[in-house]
Amino acid sequence: MDMNDAEAQKKILNRLKRARGQLDAVINAVDEGGSCRDVITQLAAVTHALNRAGFLVISNAMENCIEDPEAAEENDGVTTQELEKLFLALA
Repeated sequence: MDMNDAEAQKKILNRLKRARGQLDAVINAVDEGGSCRDVITQLAAVTHALNRAGFLVISNAMENCIEDPEAAEENDGVTTQELEKLFLALA
């Protein structure tokens, strides 16, 4: 991922911070004996936020590979085959 892409980095950080907040809500719900429904709802939200962050990272890396495959591989060390595997790991 091109960490110099400030907009992409901001989007990813926002997703991760949202996931962290939702995970804190899960921990609090379990700690306070919250309902199963509340815990599962918050866990689903955490999972969704983390998946979205992962997809943003991968899509940004793919975009960089399309623009300049050789530079992307040199800078991040990730080939298009590795990106495919990473994408499938999230799917």
